Amino acid sequence: MTTPHEHPLVEILKKRIAIIDGAMGTTIRTYGMAEADIRGERFKDAKKDLKNNGDLFVLTQPAMIGDIHRRFLEAGADIIETNTFGATTISQSEFFVDDPREHGGRKDPEFYQKIIDDKFLRVLAWEINEVSAKICREWADKVGKETGRPRFVAGSIGPLTVSLSNSPDANDPGFRSVTFDQVKTAYAEQVRALIAGGVDFLLVETIFDSLNAKAALVAIREVFDEDAVELPVMISAAVGRGGETLISAQTTEAFWNAVEHVKPLSVGLNCSLGPDLMYPFLSELSEKANVAISCYPNAGLPNPLSATGFDLGPEDMARYLSEFAKAGLINIAGGCCGNTPEHIAAIAKALEGLPPRKLGERSEPESDAGEGVAA
Repeated sequence: MTTPHEHPLVEILKKRIAIIDGAMGTTIRTYGMAEADIRGERFKDAKKDLKNNGDLFVLTQPAMIGDIHRRFLEAGADIIETNTFGATTISQSEFFVDDPREHGGRKDPEFYQKIIDDKFLRVLAWEINEVSAKICREWADKVGKETGRPRFVAGSIGPLTVSLSNSPDANDPGFRSVTFDQVKTAYAEQVRALIAGGVDFLLVETIFDSLNAKAALVAIREVFDEDAVELPVMISAAVGRGGETLISAQTTEAFWNAVEHVKPLSVGLNCSLGPDLMYPFLSELSEKANVAISCYPNAGLPNPLSATGFDLGPEDMARYLSEFAKAGLINIAGGCCGNTPEHIAAIAKALEGLPPRKLGERSEPESDAGEGVAA
């Protein structure tokens, strides 16, 4: 794919650590939206509950989504993500199509082919992606102009609700619900809509199934070739306690080896177990990869008694991310689940003036200091 040396963000990454935004879902919850709010007039007759379909808010509550982007930008984000984590026909089908398993059937390639071909879902997925990108673009340009500091839009491409790597049937390990080509088709439609909306990059994120991510990356390459367009690609995985992708169990080094040929603008880790447990795996990735390293962890572990649903507050995230920066591990930093604009503001302030990891160089292996942070 594209070698993004000429992109304006690269010049910024050479000088300082860039800030990416926080958790859209977490921040949406602070607005107190109810089921009626996400339905609006357009989806008032939907048969399933829609409240957990956060991507849909770009169509029914666009002012709220715009306000969230504004807050993250004013908190110091250089990069804001589109609200499209689940904006594919496959993921949207969870909210609009009856589950055949409730009637003695199962989800299989025949079922998902109907999903891929469903006109309503295709139109819906396209609209969510394009509208979300346009809302992001509007706010990034507005705040960028007001502050004299360029802001960028990353098209968020999430991991899907089905796996290509594992069987959902313990009695049939060779069975797959969906085919590689079906997943690739869903991703290609999302990619085209994000590009139509005006994104700066494509961000394949929260990768816990490496084969799903491979389908997304193949889709991106095919769209670039067929449509004569080229954008930088960012890649970010979610890992477990052993540093492996959560479903496909690919180690951090193996993950990098599998995506290195893409020549991404950045590679990194997000979501996962929180910043403290992420340190050794981020250190390994920084040591192996020769592109920019991104890091935007969850705000610790889930905690239903916390205001955000996660343990760590803004000052905690700022402390951990500054430790990563002082160790020379990162070029892009922010937060995933549990991170509000206040978290991003604290992270941005803590990282101000700290040097970025040098681009184009693998970091030197850390001493035992890194393991101490993760303990």
